[in-house]
Amino acid sequence: MRQGWEETRLEEVLTKTETIDPAEKPGREFTYIDVSSVNKENLEIENTTRLLGKDAPSRARKLVRTNDVIFATVRPTLRRIAIIPEKYNGQICSTGYYVLRAKGELHYKLIFYFLQTPGFNEQMEKLQKGASYPAVTDADVKNQLISFPKDITEQKRIVAVLDEAFDVIAKAKENAEKNLANARELFESYLQNIFANPGENWDEKKLGDIGKVSMCKRVFKEQTTTTGDIPFYKIGTFGKEPNAYISREIYDEFRGKFSFPKKGDILISASGTIGRRVKYDGEPAYFQDSNIVWIENDEKQVLNDYLYNFYGACNWDSTKGATISRLYNDNLKQITISFPKSLIEQRSIVAKLDALSTETKRLETIYHKKIVDLEELKKSALQKAFNGELVGMCS
Repeated sequence: MRQGWEETRLEEVLTKTETIDPAEKPGREFTYIDVSSVNKENLEIENTTRLLGKDAPSRARKLVRTNDVIFATVRPTLRRIAIIPEKYNGQICSTGYYVLRAKGELHYKLIFYFLQTPGFNEQMEKLQKGASYPAVTDADVKNQLISFPKDITEQKRIVAVLDEAFDVIAKAKENAEKNLANARELFESYLQNIFANPGENWDEKKLGDIGKVSMCKRVFKEQTTTTGDIPFYKIGTFGKEPNAYISREIYDEFRGKFSFPKKGDILISASGTIGRRVKYDGEPAYFQDSNIVWIENDEKQVLNDYLYNFYGACNWDSTKGATISRLYNDNLKQITISFPKSLIEQRSIVAKLDALSTETKRLETIYHKKIVDLEELKKSALQKAFNGELVGMCS
């Protein structure tokens, strides 16, 4: 440990906090900070509730003061961390938070930053218990070891460096996310514009006039296994990795007797998230009936690649079921598609969209990596701060 530094349990640098029963003051108005009130991205308190003491839920029991640090001990809210600003002084938060109030010898913001360190959060992951609602206890938090300089001036210097570094990182991340959104919006705008502005030699038809809506023969759960010969894609694994399989015998029989996509057909999801699409590559695979459908398209009028792009711009006329959205066959057949009569022109449009899509994906990769790198920079800064290695990050 560096000279002039101390290592101790969090409990040793915290002072006792207060609890309150709002029901004892039924007419008083409180601001209530629930477990979901902290934004996990910017670690600021949002979406609080104003309520009378008599209306406060039973979990509204912890009183908070200015510069207290709150840490959500339950998932999926674990890692929600925030500093209590002055406007919430004397208000209440959920018992789902551990309230950390610094003693005079430790700067409260060092606690705030310590709770964001990879080491601390790794410990919380290990210590959490419970199947339905994993959580850590207040004791789990306060028993963690924290290292810090004894000199309050040095503590303030570290806080100032972290404040500056995190501000720069946040702005860089915001710019990267804006650039990412702009790249996606450019592609979506171009895509929508093509189908919204048909040319002179274009035709307009219903999808039902292009081809028959088809689906695979139903496969029952008892006919599937977790391992096997032929991947069976259900709506939850469509376009992803399969988690179910059928035998080669069932595949060969059903493919020979019933509807089955040909290579190049565009499969679409007809339940849950409507319109997810996959171009069938012709490899052995089977698809969940009614949830995954396709148009039997002979490509004499519309190329499959053009249809694929149209699905990406389509405003799906889905109907809400009791629990999930569903696109019924009749809905799908009635959707209008505009397309050039010339297959050559269709190929030209597809080529332009493919080129723009490739460029968009390239930019997405760049911006995603930048965002990941910025998060890693934050972790590095935090680690250095509590190892006594932090110098000016932005000088």
